[in-house]
Amino acid sequence: MRPVPEFVDAPGGVRIAHEKTGDGPPLLLMHGAEASRQMFGAIVPLLARRFTVIAYDQRDCGDTEAPAQPATLADLANDAAALIRGLGFARAHVFGSSFGGRVAQSLALLHPALVDRLVLGSTWPLPHTYEALMPEGAARLGALRARLPESAEELAGVFFPEAFLRERPELRQIFAAARPATERSQRRAQAVASTLALSPAAIEAPTLVLAGSQDRVVPPEVTMLLVDAIPGSESVLLAGVGHVTVMQATERVAAHLQAFLLETERLAS
Repeated sequence: MRPVPEFVDAPGGVRIAHEKTGDGPPLLLMHGAEASRQMFGAIVPLLARRFTVIAYDQRDCGDTEAPAQPATLADLANDAAALIRGLGFARAHVFGSSFGGRVAQSLALLHPALVDRLVLGSTWPLPHTYEALMPEGAARLGALRARLPESAEELAGVFFPEAFLRERPELRQIFAAARPATERSQRRAQAVASTLALSPAAIEAPTLVLAGSQDRVVPPEVTMLLVDAIPGSESVLLAGVGHVTVMQATERVAAHLQAFLLETERLAS
């Protein structure tokens, strides 16, 4: 049975569904394009040992309620800012995975005072669109999404390495329930295609960039463009890992997050 979320009201009639777990510095988790807060189910208990972990649903995902109109990256960043403030925090650590990394970049640029430390995983840099940086990948994913649910197993094979799918065969059908032709899915696709005309070079927060060496959705060399762009940023390449790092390498990702995010505390102590 899925946990019942709580809600924070944001401007524009948005009600943000979220779950808050643990105790310690706040850590906001931002999910990917096809996902919801549920993608962090395995990693939240590990992170909650040291952090107040906030997993939430973006617009047109999960349980969040919003007007039936496409969101922009700026809208999604503003929603995240409203969530942080609405929960009573002055600032928070932020981890964005895949498209969530785009939202995280936008939050760090539009609301820099709210972001303590930033982790960008398996994502691509603003202001470039996915199609501009990875035209072949965009065409392939578009074709597979258009044939869902028949193409569910083939799409899963793009997101996860075959060796991992042999260990977790149930994930071969993870996209089987997706319905890309619905109005909600189409609004979400427009949000994912949106961009923000700002450069990650202006990000002020200390930043860690994570990538999987076998990522076929956002190749690691694309994610690592962020290291070149963001002054002083650090990087970790997860050997043998595909796109959804928090599901495939849960303990490794949690360890890297904890080590990086608690650096401020160690320096201060």
